Amino acid sequence: MARTRTAWATVSLMAATLGVAAVPADAAPTASTTTRTTACPTGWGSADKTRATATATPVQNIRTGRHVCFDRMVVDVPGAGRGSLGYSVRYVDRLHQDGSGQVIPVGGGAVLEVRVAAPAYDPATGKPAYPARAGRTLPGVDLTGYRTFRDARFAGSFEGDTQVGLGVRARLPFRVLPMDGRVVIDVAHTWSSAR
Repeated sequence: MARTRTAWATVSLMAATLGVAAVPADAAPTASTTTRTTACPTGWGSADKTRATATATPVQNIRTGRHVCFDRMVVDVPGAGRGSLGYSVRYVDRLHQDGSGQVIPVGGGAVLEVRVAAPAYDPATGKPAYPARAGRTLPGVDLTGYRTFRDARFAGSFEGDTQVGLGVRARLPFRVLPMDGRVVIDVAHTWSSAR
């Protein structure tokens, strides 16, 4: 009899535990989850950020990621050192393609023009190193579920620079981090330091 009670108590405890664990991820927040905040970096600002240097090493990939405080875009230029990667990232009213001046529509409440001083083609052969087409969304980039990013369009590669239009929800603070083999662009979810 005692063994049966112990077995039932164990089964009941397991069922209760599984019931708590089965709460859906999109359930309404409880009081305990709404009081938690995450401290996010502040002070990035939304002014232009540039670095004048260039490399002949081509862009190989452009990818994105989501973080607690910001959305991130990474332009991969394998083999380029941190000191040899130049960039210009700034808010623009409209994205104008280098060379032609053609306007490339980019969705979102604001548009960041991202230029990396590296070609999207092999300078020796002229063959594409990054398989993107002007005016189209970036290959392999899906922005579904992002809090800040809305659209990402390839503008082209002209005279050794690669140009991308990044559509964001609104004009928000951003930072640019040059690293070995890549340029990282983070756009904050809000102007506030708490999440």
